[in-house]
Amino acid sequence: MTYRSKLDLDKRVALVTGAGQGIGAACAEALAEMGAEVICTDLDGARAESQARALTDKGFASRWEQLDVTNSTQLDALATRLGPLDILVCNAGVVTNVPAEEMTDVQWQKVIDVNLTGVFKTCRAFGRRMLRAGKGSIITIGSMSGQIVNTPQPQCHYNASKAGVHHLTRSLAVEWAKKGVRVNSVAPTYIETPLLKELEGQAGLIDRWLDLTPAGRMGRADEIASVVQFLASDASSLMTGAILTADAGYTSI
Repeated sequence: MTYRSKLDLDKRVALVTGAGQGIGAACAEALAEMGAEVICTDLDGARAESQARALTDKGFASRWEQLDVTNSTQLDALATRLGPLDILVCNAGVVTNVPAEEMTDVQWQKVIDVNLTGVFKTCRAFGRRMLRAGKGSIITIGSMSGQIVNTPQPQCHYNASKAGVHHLTRSLAVEWAKKGVRVNSVAPTYIETPLLKELEGQAGLIDRWLDLTPAGRMGRADEIASVVQFLASDASSLMTGAILTADAGYTSI
């Protein structure tokens, strides 16, 4: 096997959650470009369908499914119908800015349900099939927010959920290491995505972020997708339980 061939994903089947936009859409395209058949899923079925069609229009193999990562019944039914995957990217997530003392139970629970419990349910549903097949690569999308406390925005629920994703990733990696299934995570900095647009109305927020980032810029979705592409491939065959930080130096200071 050559070094170049280690990156080849030909004949592999991948599923990406939250693939309708942002990092998820970029991950779907990155995996498709390397030869994988990509199943684009999203809570918004129209967005999933649009992304899958964009990939097929480019000559890639892709299809789509509407998927709610908080719904165990739906996840298990889809996993049974699809059979074992080679690659799973757990990307679906939400974020809001709410001071802890003002946060309602509903606001807390929604972020935890999607960002942490949803990742667990997705890994459980599709991981079972990978374990039976004796192979697979799972990549979760964590965040530098799982390592530091973001400022100035209040988002304790988001930070806690992403810290949980990191430790869940390590825990699954240890449990499944001898069964052929690798589990790794990517921890991005602030990325220029539609999700970020929801927060941009707060005066001075982005300027503050850039001041705290050594590289002086935010990341792009394709830069995170490239890390996911690596973790999905045989080029990262020795890696499991890793949290790869892609943060333009933010957590180094």
